[in-house]
Amino acid sequence: MMNYIWVALAVVAVIAGGVTGTMDAVLNNIFEFAETAVDIALGLIGIMAFFCGLMKVMEQAGLCDKLGRAIAPVMRLLFPDVPADHPANSAMALYFAANILGIGNAATPFGLKAMQELQTLNPTKSIATNAQCMLMAISTTSITLIPVTAIALRASVQTEGSAEIIAPVIIATTISTVTGVFFTIVFQKVKRWKWENVIEKEIAAGTLEINEDYIGDNPIVLPEGYHSVYENDKKVSW
Repeated sequence: MMNYIWVALAVVAVIAGGVTGTMDAVLNNIFEFAETAVDIALGLIGIMAFFCGLMKVMEQAGLCDKLGRAIAPVMRLLFPDVPADHPANSAMALYFAANILGIGNAATPFGLKAMQELQTLNPTKSIATNAQCMLMAISTTSITLIPVTAIALRASVQTEGSAEIIAPVIIATTISTVTGVFFTIVFQKVKRWKWENVIEKEIAAGTLEINEDYIGDNPIVLPEGYHSVYENDKKVSW
């Protein structure tokens, strides 16, 4: 869907530039922001590498497990399907901590690690579990106590008053997180979006794919004679 949106935006921009006679400006902006995108991506490499390495050190030192146990009561409420000793708990703990501090770039590798660990508890390849949906809801609405990145950007422009956004950010993100968690729980119980019902629909449509890396205790048993619509695609793939 996002691919279609980006293509549509590009097409609209080109058409608007041709109609208004500002095609030169459109082309200049395309090249200018292409360069900006590369600068941003290269700038993130160092941050991603640092925090990925930091997480590895914390794992080897046992700090991830300790942090996971410290917030275990909250994790059990939000993620009841995730075993207490599963590595996803420590990864999610670090992810939430980085988000709370407003360090979005640092949170990214932790979030990816957490989602990878949760996928080992997902018996399917492409249908998100309740735990994965909850993680996504919290990540997009996360409570932020100290918006470090936002404060740094404001301070680069005007030092005085750069931290006065802390209180509004705490209030806004608290409301957004409570709302996100609430509606995630509600939708998980609605018949149409209930995980078990979605699985049944996918099996009936022949679009369910089993996750070979699943390590949980409740694997999905496909009905006898089940035929996936993707099998034909695999046969003709190069």
